[in-house]
Amino acid sequence: MQRDDDVIALPSRRRFLATTAIASTGLVIACFVPFGMRKAFAQDSPKPQPVDPNAFVRIGADDTVTVLLKHSEMGQGIWTSMPMVVAEELDCDWSRVRVEHAPAAPAYAHTAFGIQMTGGSTSTWESFEQLRTAGAMARAMLVQAAAAAWKVDPKTCRTENGMILSGTRKARYGEFAEAAAKLAPPKTVPLKDAAKWGVIGKPTRRVDSQAKVTGTAQFGIDIQRPGMLVGVVARPPVFGGKVVRVDAAKAKAVPGVVDVVQIPQGVAVLAKHFWAAKQGREALVVEWDHGAGAAMSSAALRSEYQGLAGTRGAVAKTAGDVDAALGSAAHRVEAEYELPYLAHAPMEPLNCTVEIGKDGCEIWTGTQFQTGDQGAAAKALGLKPEQVKVHTPFLGGGFGRRANPASDFVLEAVHAAKAAGKPVKLVWTREDDIRGGYYRPMWLSRMSAGIGEDGKPSAWAHTLVGQSIMAGTPFEMMIKDGVDGSSVEGIGTYLASIPNHRVDLHSPKSPVTVLWWRSVGHSHTGFVVESFVDELAHAAKQDPLAYRLSLLPQGSRDRRALELAAAKFGWGKPLPKGRAAGLAVHESFGSHVAQVAEVSVESGRIRVHRVVCAIDCGPVVNPLGVEAQIQSGIVYGLSAALYGKITFKDGKVEQGNFHDYPVLRLDAMPVVEVHIVPSTDKMGGVGEPGTPPIAPAVANAVFALTGKRLRKLPFDLA
Repeated sequence: MQRDDDVIALPSRRRFLATTAIASTGLVIACFVPFGMRKAFAQDSPKPQPVDPNAFVRIGADDTVTVLLKHSEMGQGIWTSMPMVVAEELDCDWSRVRVEHAPAAPAYAHTAFGIQMTGGSTSTWESFEQLRTAGAMARAMLVQAAAAAWKVDPKTCRTENGMILSGTRKARYGEFAEAAAKLAPPKTVPLKDAAKWGVIGKPTRRVDSQAKVTGTAQFGIDIQRPGMLVGVVARPPVFGGKVVRVDAAKAKAVPGVVDVVQIPQGVAVLAKHFWAAKQGREALVVEWDHGAGAAMSSAALRSEYQGLAGTRGAVAKTAGDVDAALGSAAHRVEAEYELPYLAHAPMEPLNCTVEIGKDGCEIWTGTQFQTGDQGAAAKALGLKPEQVKVHTPFLGGGFGRRANPASDFVLEAVHAAKAAGKPVKLVWTREDDIRGGYYRPMWLSRMSAGIGEDGKPSAWAHTLVGQSIMAGTPFEMMIKDGVDGSSVEGIGTYLASIPNHRVDLHSPKSPVTVLWWRSVGHSHTGFVVESFVDELAHAAKQDPLAYRLSLLPQGSRDRRALELAAAKFGWGKPLPKGRAAGLAVHESFGSHVAQVAEVSVESGRIRVHRVVCAIDCGPVVNPLGVEAQIQSGIVYGLSAALYGKITFKDGKVEQGNFHDYPVLRLDAMPVVEVHIVPSTDKMGGVGEPGTPPIAPAVANAVFALTGKRLRKLPFDLA
């Protein structure tokens, strides 16, 4: 990360003027930060394309400051934290700040990945310097315009709360917005020292809350277009299946149904409203070719995975002689852990509205992958990407599902609108969502460790079995020597302290479509590693906290988070009768999170009463946003730990809605305390790191209470 007292070089005057609009209503600020690596979805060529400057800030004559958000707001709070970064350097009036989602355009590409997207808990650290620069640049140009009008040295001017002041003179930003737009941008802009921050780091209430509470916020499912039809799709009930024959007579007889069209993904029923489309789909008569997937079952998959776990896979990490060290160890510990397929289950079902015109196409959808969806739609329609306009409304949850390299829900709507010749809003039901695939993969891990007389591990062997989420996508290039890095991320917390270790991976193929799920590989490795190290601690007859601290380097961020969480919880102090505590620590997405869970077992069911969490995520923009995201991650992780599973029988998904794929309800919500470790280390993400530690913390607490090890998710005490 750039030092706080550094300056950033800005684009040339010619390039600036070529890429900004000078409007009579005010100033448009553009900012350019060069890309690092690029993993673009290039339509015609995989070669990197020239990078355009990114327009982020508009200042109006009425003093409004509009921040264009290139990332998608899906509940994670960047609608507030990103404008805070601009406001810090701009010295504007916070009450005058407005936010809009930026359009889909190369100018808004992620500076690390080269495409416009939201994911990987990257939004804040990725945009931090860009938006600081944009704010500082706008402030400098406004000051320059005022100084010229007042015929004073700009150095005599200062700003505060949207005002420019010099001696007895003062003016609102809006008064000089138009004049500032005509100036050449400064070659460099100084950024504030962190010690002088007054907005960044200040607990700030979310600016989108009122619109969401009052119902005025627009989500994708709210979109209406003139002449629009609403559609649902009948998809193969077995993954890999295909349509053989369709009889649409009964569907077309349903009042309100307008058309039935076959698309590559299945059969779309289009109607005047959703209920008619749904009833029409139920009346469809479709003959399916289920294909080889019809023989699939969860039991058969489990057997296959166990067989693979008994063999060596592609080596992800290795050091020393593991087999010899295991053979000579004073004590050996072995365990096997299982995790099921999981659906993302965002509260807003997947949806997409498409309107195709003579010269292009417009799309309204809650997407995390603007560039990918824009390119996929363009290819399907024979258009150039710039002919496809993507509007991003608020997202009612994403968790990775709306960042699909296959653009599945977008392409369905595109094909339906093309076939119908009318605007179409395609909506997924909850059953469509639960049964529609792109799940977190099913995983099995087989562990073996040797511990010495001192109780510390001398050997560690870990074999993982699970589908690759990168295989078959534009990100397949990230698979190296047979190892998908996202499959094994999060396994290295303790390996540096273990001289002999080996991690190997099997990535079996399956017709079941898989995708990143909140915290990606960490969602399974966090549970496995922190559960197993707890087993080692008990085998060594040592306190689980002391054992972990003995393996973590002094001063490490994991250690600081763990110590803070334990201290705030009161680790070691007596708990109410019938309760016990367990802990876990895990690093993901650049942030280090420790959690202590207090649990009881009531009528054979696990009850989580309290979770104390500490996070070291580096510099914090909005502490309230960090707290909310950690709470959210814990809820999401608890839902999976206590209830979540997608299972198969005869190739079909057995779950369909929240009655058999439950999420945590209000009466099961624990008290959650979030503590932020003061840190000037590299900034990390906060949207996902709260999820991985919660399942092992609860499992370890249950063991402390009952003596029963829970090695399979969701938990089952039977």
